[in-house]
Amino acid sequence: MGDLQKLSFQLFKEYSDAIVPYFPDLKADLKRAEMPLTVQEFISMSMTVSLISLIVMLPVLSFVFGLLLSDFLFGFLLSTLVSLIVTMGVFFALPQYPKLVIQGKSKEIDDALPFATMYLSTISSSNLPLHKSFDVFTKFLKYGEVVKQINSINEDIKLFGLDVATALERAIERSPSKKFREMLYGMLSTLKSGANMNIYLKEKSEAYMADYRRSLYEFSHALTVYVEIYLTSIVLGAIFFTVLTAIVSGISGGGENIIMLQFTLIFLFMPIISAAFIMMIKSATPGGE
Repeated sequence: MGDLQKLSFQLFKEYSDAIVPYFPDLKADLKRAEMPLTVQEFISMSMTVSLISLIVMLPVLSFVFGLLLSDFLFGFLLSTLVSLIVTMGVFFALPQYPKLVIQGKSKEIDDALPFATMYLSTISSSNLPLHKSFDVFTKFLKYGEVVKQINSINEDIKLFGLDVATALERAIERSPSKKFREMLYGMLSTLKSGANMNIYLKEKSEAYMADYRRSLYEFSHALTVYVEIYLTSIVLGAIFFTVLTAIVSGISGGGENIIMLQFTLIFLFMPIISAAFIMMIKSATPGGE
């Protein structure tokens, strides 16, 4: 635990113990986000960060509002109110951070899962024991977060001496991806029932690949709409605005202001919108490619 975490825990331990019941999902979120903190430690850190934000914002806003309103007392009261509201917002927003981490990990796992499952199925077809198949799979680092999840199962088996079924149960509890948890649960059921693991993994990989093809098909249609929106609203809109402002400047004068406006639109506004559009498409692309 770092110095700030230790200090936070010492200062706010009693308060965090009282607040813990109001965050019933935080323990599971921290576990699935792989954040090595207890709920009390995380809440204590949140209190410290909120307090720091209050200490920083209050004098800054007091100075700004005092200048803008020409009334120091009213500016101070207004800045205090705004600072308290922002501080409370920071405190209640921070417990949502583990959920954002989980969402990122879940998306990475779901994107790689169709291919990772196919590869695991291929390894399993050699009739290796399941834990040996996991061991071979972890050597193939292309699948990132999936490899980390499988490697955690290996560590439970090798380092802590757990049997494969118990290691799978632990992995189900901590996995951030619903689809991956479902696959592990199916593997656990197959293992306990004595069914053929290779057949299960083969069927699961085929199902995931079918879902992946379906998502690619849907994305290709959505991409057509995105491109039409981009061409119509951004490209044609910018051209229309440039031509219109050029005509207006020719009639009414004020060419320097119009040129500055056009320059801002073309060299600042359009690149920002285009970059945001590219990031949106990239985030929506199946497989994250």
